[in-house]
Amino acid sequence: MTISSSLNAAVMGLSANANKLASISDNIANSSTYGYKRVETDFYSMVNAGASGSYSAGGVRTTTQRLIDETGALIGTSNSTDIAVDGRGMVPVTSESAVKSGSASLPMLLTTTGSYRMDAAGYLKSEAGLILMGWPAAADGTIPNYPRDTSDGLEPIKINTNQFVGEPTTKMNIGVNLPATATKPGAAGVPESITVEYFDNLGTSEKINATFTPTIPAVGATVPSNEWTMQITDTASPGAILGEYVITFNDTRTLGGTVAAVTTTSGGAYNPLTGSMQVNVASGPIDIAIGLPGDPNGLTQLSNTFAPVTISKDGAATGNLVEVEIDPNGFVHALFDNGTARTLYQVPLADIPNPNGLMALDNQTFQVSHDSGSFFLWNAGNGPTGDIVGFAREESTTDVANELTDLIQTQRAYSSNAKVIQTVDEMLQETTNIKR
Repeated sequence: MTISSSLNAAVMGLSANANKLASISDNIANSSTYGYKRVETDFYSMVNAGASGSYSAGGVRTTTQRLIDETGALIGTSNSTDIAVDGRGMVPVTSESAVKSGSASLPMLLTTTGSYRMDAAGYLKSEAGLILMGWPAAADGTIPNYPRDTSDGLEPIKINTNQFVGEPTTKMNIGVNLPATATKPGAAGVPESITVEYFDNLGTSEKINATFTPTIPAVGATVPSNEWTMQITDTASPGAILGEYVITFNDTRTLGGTVAAVTTTSGGAYNPLTGSMQVNVASGPIDIAIGLPGDPNGLTQLSNTFAPVTISKDGAATGNLVEVEIDPNGFVHALFDNGTARTLYQVPLADIPNPNGLMALDNQTFQVSHDSGSFFLWNAGNGPTGDIVGFAREESTTDVANELTDLIQTQRAYSSNAKVIQTVDEMLQETTNIKR
């Protein structure tokens, strides 16, 4: 009985070390595989209760676990859609075959890194055939409220590489200095004007013209009026005056040259709280800021020089798609050559109660299982999941030096168990020879 138990224990030792060798081989083979999570094999003793005064070998058994919660080092790349997770979260992906099959319900797989590039159909796909998933943005770039405990709402990210975009102008800032000498008694009363380009809803260039006409004091007056009339016109609406405003400037010691008051004659009313008025051009309303009362950064009336000081606006002409980027919060931005950016999707990060309980699949992907627990989708950068890092990949968690050390130990242990079997065989041979 004792000799037989020794033989059985040694055989179990061979099997256990063979399992250990298999996990070491897998780890070393994937030491350069991005996103690979190493496998660990642990040994557990088995004890047989023998009769008093004797001992029966129980042997050994093994358990193998993939350490998915371990993270590898992040390395930089040159591709804007190479991503890695800096934290415990995982990125949702799906298989190319499922997308091409037209299935209404796509399987959600999880991974921690990937190199995604647009394929012929515009999908952000890795070389392994994994397509990145995200929540689609609304037309204004905001992300609607999607359920967080299910993959419903997630879509394969698809980019239209031939798309054009135009950004209509909605805000404009006009800061000019008007000559104070133009409102003195006897001045010539020459109007000053400035033209600012804007873009309509179709990306077409139009122009707003602001004409400033000084108010000349009456004959016999001895002080300047410090007053100008501003008229706003639009090239898209020839002959129409969009707004007319009478602007009075301060001449006090502390506020000299700044706007004192604005009286609306026609058009959108001037708001002294925002320093702007809203005028309706042919393509819609535009807020034109001329400065708050007493603010030296808006319209001013100083010296004898007319000079544009600050002219700015939003909007852009029609542009072509040049690049796609994923920011730390998971927003997928399309960048255009006119300088504008448009949010297309948001990639969430899944949080798993027990990452090591996930089911491991090919290509460094994982699937939720009973042991892992249910997932919850967080916005990257919020909660416990961490950030998404662009231009980066996660290296394998394999430490080759440690694996080679374990390989030596496993080889020695395997040889020792084989020696035990050889010894038991010789002892059984001796027992057989007793009969002779």
